Amino acid sequence: MQQIKSELDLPSQRFISYLYDQPNKGKIMVSKNVRRVVTGHDKSGKAIVMSDGAPPHVTRPEHQPGLAFHELWNTHPTPSLVSFDQPEPTDFHRDTHPPKGGTVVRIVDIPPEGPNGPDFDKETARKLFEKVGLAENAELTIPGRHPLMHRTESIDYGIVLEGQIVLLLDDSEVVLEPGDLVVQRGTIHAWTNRTDEITRILFILTDGTFDPELEEAFEAHDARIKEAAHG
Repeated sequence: MQQIKSELDLPSQRFISYLYDQPNKGKIMVSKNVRRVVTGHDKSGKAIVMSDGAPPHVTRPEHQPGLAFHELWNTHPTPSLVSFDQPEPTDFHRDTHPPKGGTVVRIVDIPPEGPNGPDFDKETARKLFEKVGLAENAELTIPGRHPLMHRTESIDYGIVLEGQIVLLLDDSEVVLEPGDLVVQRGTIHAWTNRTDEITRILFILTDGTFDPELEEAFEAHDARIKEAAHG
């Protein structure tokens, strides 16, 4: 049986959660909590803090301990209505892709994976993808490459906050350090952590639409890669 516990990290005054493996009495660092501050207005029109604390929804797929999706906010079609009252948007949408015409902001913690990524078969990849609304991307899991390659119909901005991460594309990779930013334009990709510490990335996703000619080209490219991988 596994349990989540928290301990106070004094230098940062934040809690760090650990996954305790009871049979082995060991622990694996999961991630620091995230603080989210949401502002708004009272009925007089004065600017106030509406909430201050941890986001209400954090997805931690059991297939990869340490992986965490901290859902911070999302919007539906722009321009977004700014009103006195705002229902918690993450109660209604937690898929990776943003709502139609909208945006998502989340923090993702990626645990150490070793040099070749997690050892997942296609079915395990599918189960993990299902947790974050990307089940169809399991069809892109093929032998010989990172099992969590995926694509979303969106323009995404990824900012490395802590640690190091490697961005994987079809046949190239980029090492990213804290402060580096990636503009992800609908490309197939994966993130792999080859260090021994959790990497934290802030993502802002904006809904998009694939150009039909581009979509036809990358689908043909995907098919060629699958055919080559399966001989």
